[in-house]
Amino acid sequence: MQDLTATLLVSCPDQPGIVAQIAQFIYHHQGNIIHANQHTDFSSGLFLNRVEWQLTNFQLSRADLLTAWTDLAQTLQADWQIHFSDQMPRLALWVSKQDHCLLDLLWRWRSHELPCEIPLIISNHADLKAIADQFEIDFYHSPITKTNKAEQEAAELALLKQYKIDLVVLAKYLQILTRDFIQQFPQIINIHHSFLPAFPGANPYHRAHDRGVKIIGATAHYATAQLDEGPIIEQDVVRVSHRDSVADLIRKGRDLERVVLARAVRLHLQHRVLVYGNRTVVFA
Repeated sequence: MQDLTATLLVSCPDQPGIVAQIAQFIYHHQGNIIHANQHTDFSSGLFLNRVEWQLTNFQLSRADLLTAWTDLAQTLQADWQIHFSDQMPRLALWVSKQDHCLLDLLWRWRSHELPCEIPLIISNHADLKAIADQFEIDFYHSPITKTNKAEQEAAELALLKQYKIDLVVLAKYLQILTRDFIQQFPQIINIHHSFLPAFPGANPYHRAHDRGVKIIGATAHYATAQLDEGPIIEQDVVRVSHRDSVADLIRKGRDLERVVLARAVRLHLQHRVLVYGNRTVVFA
């Protein structure tokens, strides 16, 4: 069994000695650092850091750690998060009719590739309920129309609260979430079937085929009120040619969508992503 660890994510104005102060804080309380990475964005003047350490001999309780770190964080003018390795985030998967991303995530979850709990699947169609039943996950059918969207989103927010959900993953959920929903629950990862910022919105494979592109891609990003413009977590591409039909592009693209979404979810669950502005730093 692996030792319990704590992971600290920090963003703050850049200044000399930040790495030393953080390392000294952990060392002073008998923590053993096992991973550390940092980046300075000179255009914004921000310092961004991820550090993970073992809790085996660490002298502070979790409550005391949060209190002690808050004092230093105020000195650094830092935004920060602390996560503990035995705390399993709870995910809700949102889907429509396509099952490829849903099945891929569930297979990875069942094989312990994704350190999380998945107690809930929500869909605007009932087509994929059998998959939820197969994996013994609660399934809620939430049909969306032009007249009931606000009502349904309120019910969905209540479900997220009831199930204590930490992260929503839009695994090919072909509905646009409202600004109000995202403001109330901002922790959302979406998969888009193009290499953003190219071809945002609907039917990107058809538009890519019309343009005669030589590569197609997939993009996993955090959802924001601006459609397909949220901070990007992960992307990948595959080559296509003039011989490929729209159906070929869709088939190749779905392979990418599965892999890119799984990578993004794993990076988020491992607390390797720091958002600043509309950008991310992803620590390897």
